[in-house]
Amino acid sequence: MLKKWLLAVCVVAYASGAYATDGAAGSVSGKGVTPAAEKIVRQSIAVLSTKAEIDSIELAPMPGFYQVIASGQMLYVSADGKYLLNGDMLDLGSKQNVSKVAWATFRKAELAKVPAAQRIVFAPAHPKVTITVFTDVNCAFCRALHEHIAEFNKAGIAVEYLAWPREGVVTTAGRPTPTYTEMVSVWCASNRNAAFSDATAGRAPKAATCTNPVKDQFELGLKLGIDGTPTIFGPDGRTLGGYVTPDQLLKAIADGSDGDGSDQGEDPGTGE
Repeated sequence: MLKKWLLAVCVVAYASGAYATDGAAGSVSGKGVTPAAEKIVRQSIAVLSTKAEIDSIELAPMPGFYQVIASGQMLYVSADGKYLLNGDMLDLGSKQNVSKVAWATFRKAELAKVPAAQRIVFAPAHPKVTITVFTDVNCAFCRALHEHIAEFNKAGIAVEYLAWPREGVVTTAGRPTPTYTEMVSVWCASNRNAAFSDATAGRAPKAATCTNPVKDQFELGLKLGIDGTPTIFGPDGRTLGGYVTPDQLLKAIADGSDGDGSDQGEDPGTGE
């Protein structure tokens, strides 16, 4: 698990072109986490990777540990900084996965910061529920999902798309990736909804550039732990899976189930 996490940190740094900060921009610590405790956590994470981006440090449900979100992963660091756990934490009393609950809370808060004007929205007049979908216009399952957008809307589901080009933002040569460039053109189109629908149908949009949120949305996806597309988040921040039908989605929301681990999304860059 830790090897996988370290690999993910390297992928994040490469794909986004961004590296960790030293925390000088402001504390990421929650209530009850002292500056001294934050320092211990940062030092512990740095033992594994100096490139890890720490986004949240909270008191863990398990005494003697801190719950940390770093580079799209949830970790648990002991108060003395000597031990680190990578995996889900279960409350045996309530039989609840407290890690998934914490992820949902974090994701809901982060998604709420994305302005409506930066999303591509397909919605009925009076939606029953609104979902956020991180998408790539060239991924097969993303295209299949959008083919049924009318059915989602008819079922009362509003779909708000955010950009997540699986190739990343830049190539190893430092140039914009083809998918990133295409998605910028979609977000810069005069009619973004039409451009998006055309792109997912295999019709490349007219090349365009403007001030756009594609890079920021890609990096947000990394922060939220996304590793494939489509990734669907419910209004409460829970992951609802990858490619799903409207009925499956509504059932997942009603059941309170979490779609983490769905095999319906695509791995970064594979297209499979």
